[in-house]
Amino acid sequence: MPRTARIVIPNTPHHIIQRGHNREVVFVGEEDYLYYMSNLKEWKEKLNCKIYAYCLMTNHVHLIIDPGRKAENLGLLMKRVTGRQTRYVNKVQGRTGTLWEGRFRSSPINRNEYLLACCRYIELNPVRANMVAEPEEYKWSSYREKIGEVRNSSIDKDPCYDSLGDTERERRKAYKEWMKDAIPEGEWKIIREALQRGQLTGNSRYIEQIEKRIGERIEFRGQGRPRKK
Repeated sequence: MPRTARIVIPNTPHHIIQRGHNREVVFVGEEDYLYYMSNLKEWKEKLNCKIYAYCLMTNHVHLIIDPGRKAENLGLLMKRVTGRQTRYVNKVQGRTGTLWEGRFRSSPINRNEYLLACCRYIELNPVRANMVAEPEEYKWSSYREKIGEVRNSSIDKDPCYDSLGDTERERRKAYKEWMKDAIPEGEWKIIREALQRGQLTGNSRYIEQIEKRIGERIEFRGQGRPRKK
């Protein structure tokens, strides 16, 4: 059965997840995380992509990537980064074979409605997994960079983040508060299902706009923006 074509849209953030083969551990020690981040930064700069959020878990990664003007750069970036990581781990561990499951999953995000929500979903991953009590305690996500606890410029600042305040201090404070806000009912379900199905993370109006733009019908429509509590 042919696999479904991936929906990739230029100049649009995409939520990405890629798991280790058979959900096995991908990152064992600190060097593994550092090597992945080094390659991610290198190739996003080479391909003029933007990284808005990331979280490296032990057996999978979450990313938000904007491919820029060339949609194909999304797949190319992932191919380069994951390929290097596989060769590196195989050499260090004296192993052979694949490190990742076959295909990464991706979902184009309605920037205005869901980009910050997807960032929160990603950066709270270690909290949901009971690895830490607070997101700032986890070293391998973009959250600490956004609130100013580390400054290694791995990520790009998107307009949604910039709109949180007039100064960097205001934006960091507002983002901290945003992370602690109550999650609107159904928000995580919409994000999760859109990602698993490879569909759009957005309301029905956004989906209709993209359908017209790409000239294709997009199935598995979601419920739209969840009602806030």
